[in-house]
Amino acid sequence: MAELEPLHAGHAAAVLDFEQANRAYFALSISDRGDDFFEHFTERHHESLAEQETGARAFYVLVDEDGAVLGRFNLYDIDGHGADLGYRIAEHAAGRGLATEAVREMIRLAATRHGLRELRAATSHENVASQKVLIKNGFVAVGPASPGGKPGVLYQRDIG
Repeated sequence: MAELEPLHAGHAAAVLDFEQANRAYFALSISDRGDDFFEHFTERHHESLAEQETGARAFYVLVDEDGAVLGRFNLYDIDGHGADLGYRIAEHAAGRGLATEAVREMIRLAATRHGLRELRAATSHENVASQKVLIKNGFVAVGPASPGGKPGVLYQRDIG
């Protein structure tokens, strides 16, 4: 059974494994993080935890019973009213409904834990699976977007 957990320092190795194992898969539909991300991962992980402490961002990981990361789910640009939602799911975990369920839980957390009333998410046109996850969770297309510099769609959902 997979569980969504707030990111903490102990997740570092599992998150790095997740990112490295799925790098080529993610690059098919979203921008590659680049070599610098991996070379400086430890510093970036610490920076993410510090940002999370300020309340400007909230990072979550979907972990399996062995502690392996199956997905990352993040709220960023939190402005007191709303936030942007970003997520990625491991290739071997895709197509099992895990992203749909985790986004559903992120909607709940955004409203109850973070006091938000609106979520936004952008997907590239190529990322059809992500579009389906958002639509299943009540997001509505509201206009064009350029996630990672790729042409795409901006989705929005009122949550509170």
